[in-house]
Amino acid sequence: MGWSTEQAGAGTQDAEAAAAGPDEGRQAGPPMALSPSRAGDFMQCPLLYRFRVIDKLPEKPSAAATRGTVVHAVLERLFDAPAAERTAAGARAMVPGEWERLLAKRPELAELFADDPEGERLAGWLSEAEALVERWFSLEDPTRLEPADRELYVETVLDSGLRLRGFIDRVDVAPTGEVRIVDYKTGKAPRPQYAEGALFQMKFYALVVWRLRGVVPRRLQLVYLGSGDVLTYDPSEADLRGVERKLLALWEAIRLATETGDWRPRPTKLCGWCDHQAHCPEFGGTPPVYPLQVRPADGGGGPQGRMETI
Repeated sequence: MGWSTEQAGAGTQDAEAAAAGPDEGRQAGPPMALSPSRAGDFMQCPLLYRFRVIDKLPEKPSAAATRGTVVHAVLERLFDAPAAERTAAGARAMVPGEWERLLAKRPELAELFADDPEGERLAGWLSEAEALVERWFSLEDPTRLEPADRELYVETVLDSGLRLRGFIDRVDVAPTGEVRIVDYKTGKAPRPQYAEGALFQMKFYALVVWRLRGVVPRRLQLVYLGSGDVLTYDPSEADLRGVERKLLALWEAIRLATETGDWRPRPTKLCGWCDHQAHCPEFGGTPPVYPLQVRPADGGGGPQGRMETI
């Protein structure tokens, strides 16, 4: 499609941590760009954002995220075959090979099944991935799809100087030129009251596409393989301008937290799954020494690094 692109594996949001690999050897530094995943981290918990983006603390491999990476890889490479050969049985058969391919790139993922000498858990895990792949065929018909792009890396710089980037699972373009952005989720669809949070990622991508191409995508589509649901949204230019304003406010909060070193934890039910409890004050831990130079917070304002104003 002529966008700012490079093809780069299976780096989608629900599998991003598994696909990105460890941050070992990377030096701490200030944030340089914003992706949907990292924006979500900051909105969930500013301290989590710091641990991942600035401190680059290691995290244990996740079986769920790794399964998502494998499933995304299958759904990407399935379209390499002619339309008539894109079958559910063929896609299921691709799962073990994609797992082996990922394992060759990231040998540390073998620790997920280190306590499984007989391979029983691995077999069950692969079976779950195969079931997710097969369910996709009940939601979309790949024999009638010819994506314009798969696993598309997009990046743009807004007029403000904020750099936005991310990976889009699939881009479809109609003969009339209308654009559909599709994202696969290996979990279950959220309840209606939480749908806006899920759509934030898609609106982020739509904003980047609009800024790159000057065309507002006609449709945003989330395909939930875990529950067999499809969530769609047709954005408007006004929607995307609102997303841009939100991202600019978010980036300003990140900038202030970076400069002052004031990153506040935000306890939620998700804390139970966090890998960084040993470093989190909410669990009696102590964060690492802040690796960046800080300046005192300006007087007269509220605490920095909190998101209540966004």
